[in-house]
Amino acid sequence: MGMVHQDRKPENLLLASKSKGAAMKLVDFGLATEVQGDQQACFGFAGTSGYISPEVLHKDPYGKPVAMWACGVIPYILLVGCPPFWDENQHRLYQQIKAGAYDFPSPEWDMVTPKAKDLINKMLTTNPAKCITASEALKHPWICQHSAVASTMHRQETIDCFKKFNARRKLKGPILTTMVATRNFSVAKSLLKKPDGVKESTESSNTTIEDEDVKARKQEITKATGQLVEAINNGDFEAHRKVCDPGLTAFEPEALGKLVEGMDFHQFYFESALPQSTKPIHTIILNPHVHLVRDDAACKTLYTQYMDGSGMPRTMQAEETRVWHRRDAKWQNVHFHRLWSPAVPTN
Repeated sequence: MGMVHQDRKPENLLLASKSKGAAMKLVDFGLATEVQGDQQACFGFAGTSGYISPEVLHKDPYGKPVAMWACGVIPYILLVGCPPFWDENQHRLYQQIKAGAYDFPSPEWDMVTPKAKDLINKMLTTNPAKCITASEALKHPWICQHSAVASTMHRQETIDCFKKFNARRKLKGPILTTMVATRNFSVAKSLLKKPDGVKESTESSNTTIEDEDVKARKQEITKATGQLVEAINNGDFEAHRKVCDPGLTAFEPEALGKLVEGMDFHQFYFESALPQSTKPIHTIILNPHVHLVRDDAACKTLYTQYMDGSGMPRTMQAEETRVWHRRDAKWQNVHFHRLWSPAVPTN
């Protein structure tokens, strides 16, 4: 239908109802791009780690074949309960994908029919020019002659593996999706681990005890967030750049729902739209929610208050989540996801 979804994965496939034979719906078109024919109209990183195609990782222009690559990953997972490409290290994961380094290991794949493996092979083709098309896939025997060529054996091992995979996906999915296309994958990975300095209570409740080091780190994050917001309010790009990682990634309204990487996108707004105030604007962070994980943290700022250049008090609702990474005793903002509400005068 001339649309590249760019984020096909099992969790974006929903059944219309619980009845048998219910229609399946493809959802979440936030990264979708319209293309014409064989046009290579897409550029840059988009999608979820593990489902991204080689041409995206090679930073080549791409089109419809990226959807077929993801459609090859999905049945692989559904058939055996685990993905074809997996590594805790992002670099090694991407190397696997670029090389098309997957297989059908025993005993998991022993009972899967050759026709299923053949279709997956034709979808997981590293050369997009040789990738099977959607219309060709629909004519493949495993699809159009499914009742005759597919196995009908119940595979409890696959169900068990898929449950484990799904539990891991629910934990990692939101983090890995927003962190894709960044060199800061170690930050996302660390968010899945238990924080240093946070100890489990011996009481029956699930409360935690924070030591002084944890509190100090949270205060550092709040201070760094304040410096970042002040740099934005003052239109000071250099101050903003010092607080951010050079490969800063972001989802924000100005980017129209696309994932942007690097500082050039933000520098344009500093130079074109933001005020160059001669009087520094001091910002107060209200009710920050800091989730500290090891030496990394995600800071969600609910409200900020400041005096604008004309001396008018302002309150800004900044619905955003920022991921921070501590390097050489310095906190840097490596990613943020933001919904924006305009500043309003304080009553």
